[in-house]
Amino acid sequence: MTPTLPQLDETIAALASAPGPSPRGILRISGPETVKVLAACFQPLSDTPLEQYRRATRIAGRYMLADALPLEAQVYLWPNSRSYTGQPAAEVHMIGSPPLLEAVLSQLNQHGARPARPGEFTLRAFLAGRMDLAQAEAVLGVIDADDHAELELALSQLAGGLSGRLAKVRSRCLDLLAEIEAGLDFVEEDIEFVSQTQITEVLTNTEQELSLLLDDASNRMTSSTRPVVVLAGLPNAGKSSLFNAFTTRNQALVSSQAGTTRDYLSADVDINGQSIELIDTAGWEKRDDEISVAAQQLREEQLARADLVLWCTPADATPEERIADQTAKQLVNSTRTAIKTIRTKADLNNSQGSDEIKVSILNNDGTSALRNWLSDFFTNEEQSEHYLLGSTASRAKDALTHAVASNRRALEAVQVQAGDEIVAAELRDMLHQLATILGEVYTDDILDIVFGKFCIGK
Repeated sequence: MTPTLPQLDETIAALASAPGPSPRGILRISGPETVKVLAACFQPLSDTPLEQYRRATRIAGRYMLADALPLEAQVYLWPNSRSYTGQPAAEVHMIGSPPLLEAVLSQLNQHGARPARPGEFTLRAFLAGRMDLAQAEAVLGVIDADDHAELELALSQLAGGLSGRLAKVRSRCLDLLAEIEAGLDFVEEDIEFVSQTQITEVLTNTEQELSLLLDDASNRMTSSTRPVVVLAGLPNAGKSSLFNAFTTRNQALVSSQAGTTRDYLSADVDINGQSIELIDTAGWEKRDDEISVAAQQLREEQLARADLVLWCTPADATPEERIADQTAKQLVNSTRTAIKTIRTKADLNNSQGSDEIKVSILNNDGTSALRNWLSDFFTNEEQSEHYLLGSTASRAKDALTHAVASNRRALEAVQVQAGDEIVAAELRDMLHQLATILGEVYTDDILDIVFGKFCIGK
């Protein structure tokens, strides 16, 4: 966990590129001694010393590693506070050899740049006012996004989408609070700075806006980041073949013999930009041996997690198998889990129900239609637009809950004519709660939670 409020007068350095060999590696430096530390190791190709640069510049040169030949490198230098961290900063770009990068980082440390802690570069950007706390969380959201939808939400929050919404609410309520407090200062005068109708209108609009964000925060905390889709059905129903087709690798054993799958298999699958967890389970059957009982128990556990069940019904099922299939399907359908019937092995029989999707893995037919259906299903399942990342939702939910409660108490105070002093007090409390979401008011513990999730170099 990141120690809070580090010494900002210390210069820090860390590897900023991904671990492992690569064509290019990046080391990041930030702090008041950035230029001095870098000048001890890096020689520009031009005759201009690093100390003379006054604006952000890309500089070609050689890195002078001790006891080694000079290395070609490029430095991106921000010599003043107009950098990501709000401090003098630099990035050294060179060949991405892990031992080489470790040696360069060690040399930077020897010249006065201490190793950076997890998230310390972004923490410095926050402390310098380059971004608020919600935007800082969005930096990690961009890095950790599982799919296009999560990436878009993170980019929106990073660009100030959430901050802008809250800023408008705060500005409106600050103006209202100023009017109310002005009226309290001139209570002996016959002057009305703001009417009760105007106060009610602002508070009503504020409750609607904050309740929308609170509902989203609550939903984000209770919903899974990735939907869970479970393949289920009788033994030898084509579940494993369908699983392999979606994962594009033969992870599941496929055999004409029933009961091949005993454990369950899981894989992350991209469905038109939406990431889902696809699970292949053991066939639905009644057998008393220990392994089969364990397999059925695992299947039940995965069905309990499912957001959607794809029930696989083979087109070549016998009349007896069709009866068993319908009986088992009804048991699953009696739960609250959504279920969709997939007519597998469709090359063996062209008949299908009106609400079924026909799939033939042998003929490579129907998988695209199933992908499109899944994409539409999970798009329609999104009941409302998301405004908060999951990490922000978990941190902001309590503050939003208190803010909504304070706003409602203020509205009730207006309705029962409890006095503008009460309204003003509740408004101040509500504004304080909103300030904690944006990080205008924070504690060491909050900074630990937010920035301790980052990796070193970010």
